[in-house]
Formats: sequence, structure tokens, C-alpha cells
Amino acid sequence: MAAGRVVKVLSKTLPQAVPTMLGIVVLNFLLLKMLPGDVADTIAMEAGSATAESMAALRERLGLNLGLFDQVLVYLNNLIHLDLGKSARLGAPVTTLILGRLPDTLMLVLTALGFALVTGVLLGWIMSAFAGKWPDRLISVVLIFVYAMPGFWLGLMAIVLFSVKLGWLPSNGSASIGANYQGWAYFIDRLRYLVMPALALSLFYAAIYARLTRSAMLEVQQQDFMRTAAAKGLHPIVMQFRHALRNALIPVTTVAGMHLGNMLGGAMVIETVFGWPGMGSLALDSVINRDFAVLLGILLLSSLLVILANVIVDILQSWLDPRIELR
Repeated sequence: MAAGRVVKVLSKTLPQAVPTMLGIVVLNFLLLKMLPGDVADTIAMEAGSATAESMAALRERLGLNLGLFDQVLVYLNNLIHLDLGKSARLGAPVTTLILGRLPDTLMLVLTALGFALVTGVLLGWIMSAFAGKWPDRLISVVLIFVYAMPGFWLGLMAIVLFSVKLGWLPSNGSASIGANYQGWAYFIDRLRYLVMPALALSLFYAAIYARLTRSAMLEVQQQDFMRTAAAKGLHPIVMQFRHALRNALIPVTTVAGMHLGNMLGGAMVIETVFGWPGMGSLALDSVINRDFAVLLGILLLSSLLVILANVIVDILQSWLDPRIELR
């Protein structure tokens, strides 16, 4: 049954994903080419001086002397052969640079998304259970405060409190350099570096999921099947988790799938604040240095991750509610 659901989702998604990815690649390429300057200008500035002849030779070596249409064709041809090109400034393959940063970014984003979902659903369930009472109102006030605060500001305040004042957590990096931890010691060390950036990235989304869960729970509790379950004598806790919460998770998971792209974008700022060595900081360096080959590779991978997240959400929703038809 599960394999059948996966096949249905893939048969629906793949025909849409290919033209979508092609459009994303071409659009990103054209938008980046519209920006002033290129990587040749950055290399010339770092060298200190450059003649017109050397700049022309550099642009010819990098393929920047071609027309815009020809550059798009060359890039698409390279993509067909699974070649993302080389970084003109760093001299390394784009695939190598991205894969070296991808694990840290996935660790940060997935931890933040998981924390936001668990915390948001739990708080939303509590709010729905005490709707209109003081726990509901208190949590609502806290959520409004968290929702209104930018993630980077929360991150900076966390650094001031937990790193500068209390000294509990490190403020920069992803692991202790030269410590050579093994086993649980390594896990705890990585966790200490992960806590603050993950919280700073996730709190905004946790507030959204909490409000969404509360609304969905209150709506589900008014449905006929909930009254039928109560009439059959089911325990209230069983009703809440097996029936109400399961149905309330459908809109929450839908929104969470759409938020993955936003989290990847927000990770750029959070990684810069905390010195986290992920794709966000690599993308920022690529923008500053006009290294568009690296930036195009990051945008392409981010789009693939968002499409993959939507596939997972479709599969999860078909499990939460078998009535959902995936045609």
C-alpha cells in the first residue's frame, strides 16, 4: 500500500518537476546575468590591476565573452552531463564546494524544521484544549512576540545571553576545532553549536504552526466523526491523538513543505550570524564575489530540495488521510 502511494506521488510530480526545474534554471541564469559586474571584475580587483587585453583573455577563458543565449545553452548542456561547472574564483568544482557545505545546512534546516513542527503542534494542541482560557491567552501572547521578532535579532540576543553573559553555548562555528571528539562526546559538541542557530531559525515557524494547529484542532473537533467517536465511548485522549490531531496535521504538513524553501533562504542569514559553515554562507560569498556558477548550483539544489519536500508531504498526507486522491 505504501509503495503504491509513492508511485502515485512520483507519477504526478515528475512530469511537473522537469519543466519546472528547466524554467527555474533558465530564469535564475538570466536574472543573475542582469546584475552589474561579473567574476572577472572581482578577480581583477583582487589582482590590483588589469589591462583591457588581460580582462578580455580572462573573460574568454571563463566563457563570459559569449552571447547570453550561447551561455545559457552551454550551461544547460553541462547540466545534462551533470556538470555544474567550476568556481572561477576558487578554482574548485561547484559540486565539490556544495557537497562540502550541504550536510551542515541540512542539519541546521531539518533540525529547525523538526523543532518548529514538534513545538508548534504541541503548543497548538494545548491552546485548543484550553481555548479561551488563560493558557491559550498566555501562549498566544508569547507567539505574537516570537512571530514579530526577526530571526537574526533573536539569534544576536541569544548570543549575548547564552554565550557572552552566561557562557553556556559557543557563538561561532559548528564544532570544536582540534578537539577530535568521538562518539557521544562528538554528538554533544555538535549539539552545543547547533542549539542557538536552530532555535533562531525555527521559532518564527513554530509560532505559525502553533496557530495553525489550534485552528485546525478546533475545526476538527466540530466534525461529525468526532461526535460519533465520543458516542462510542472512546477515551478523550484517544480521540484527540488518533482522530483530531491526525486530521489537523494535514494543513500543518502542507505549510511546512512550502516553508522549506523559506528556511533555506533564512539559513543564509542565520549561518552568517553564527558563523555556521553551510550553503548559506557559501551563497553569500558567491554573491559578493559575483561567482555565479556556485550561486546557480546552490539555487538549483535548493529547488530540488523543495520539490523533494513536496513529494514527501504528498506521501505523508496520503497516509494521514487515505481519502486524499493523488491523480
